[in-house]
Amino acid sequence: MTRSNDDLPSDEQTVAQLQAYRASGDPALYQAICAAYAPLVERIARRQGGGSEPLADLIQVGQIGLLHALNRFDPARGVKFRTYASHLITGEIRHYLRDHTGLVRRPRWLAKLSHELERTVEALRARNGRLPTLEEIAQAMNIQPDGVREILRARETTTHVSLDGGEGKAGRAIRHLRYETFQLPVEDRIVLTEAIEKLTELQRKVIYALFYLDLTETEAARRLRISQKHVSRVMHKALAQLGRLLGGEPQVR
Repeated sequence: MTRSNDDLPSDEQTVAQLQAYRASGDPALYQAICAAYAPLVERIARRQGGGSEPLADLIQVGQIGLLHALNRFDPARGVKFRTYASHLITGEIRHYLRDHTGLVRRPRWLAKLSHELERTVEALRARNGRLPTLEEIAQAMNIQPDGVREILRARETTTHVSLDGGEGKAGRAIRHLRYETFQLPVEDRIVLTEAIEKLTELQRKVIYALFYLDLTETEAARRLRISQKHVSRVMHKALAQLGRLLGGEPQVR
């Protein structure tokens, strides 16, 4: 049973709590606002879903929109928090539904980081019993807080943007928080993913089979239904292309 709009906090109450949270960093204040607006998330999820996707999944996605609103809301703009939050919650759910129906194509690096963000938010929420703060998400994802903000901003787009345009700029703004052994920093993963996206479909499949699935050339050939020699030629050509795109010499294995 969800609450009506009249049961949500007044805008004045919300603004006061947000200002207190931003001044103190007290997670209890943050959680209080999240809990107060949880019914709004559920209501919008029910309205947008129409039974096409599990309600729990839509609520989880909608919570990311609420989190985004909490971190970006500026009362000086003269918009009520309820209105602002509703817009971002609705946008997140619509983007999720569009992605799942294949009507919108996002850069692969954004899709991967978006899924990672969703999993991180849900894991932290389950562990702590509340929506995580932006800083907690940043720590868990090993991304600078500004990078998390860039992912949230990039998720707002509804159309595919050239990697040299808006979303490319978002990718370049995302940086790792700390070095982790045997793991590429997030900015390097974005650059690599962008480069791989510029290969042909067969080149991408070969690279994925050999370097992500760790198949042998013979196993990759069997999976792709081409000859082992063809796999080898495609691999060398793809690595040379990646070397040019990444500005270095390819490492042929």
